[in-house]
Amino acid sequence: QVQLVESGGGLVQAGGSLRLSCAASGRTFSRYTMGWFRQAPGKEREFVAAISWSVIGTYYADFVKGRFTISRDNAKSTVYLQMNSLKPEDTAVYYCATPHTSYSATNLRRPSDYNYWGQGTQVTVSS
Repeated sequence: QVQLVESGGGLVQAGGSLRLSCAASGRTFSRYTMGWFRQAPGKEREFVAAISWSVIGTYYADFVKGRFTISRDNAKSTVYLQMNSLKPEDTAVYYCATPHTSYSATNLRRPSDYNYWGQGTQVTVSS
């Protein structure tokens, strides 16, 4: 059974940084693309970033380019989201996710592309 557990969220002032972590278990982590999404109150879940199983490929939503960095440590079965220069509009619950299919493409940006989800971690950016 695939399990994803996020951590690292919290309250931060605008311009600050946070690093989110997502620990995966239940299958061979290194074979699967990993993604981060977020959902603000009253809004749809939106794509933030994804990283390929090979670590080489990364893909970002335009609104986080240059501020957020996705990375993974396959030895630790963990994916990270380093968030810098945070803005109040980044406030949301952040989720990690992974698809059912191994060795899949990196540019999976729809929630329907992913089959397994974590419980989410709250990020609040104050102005």
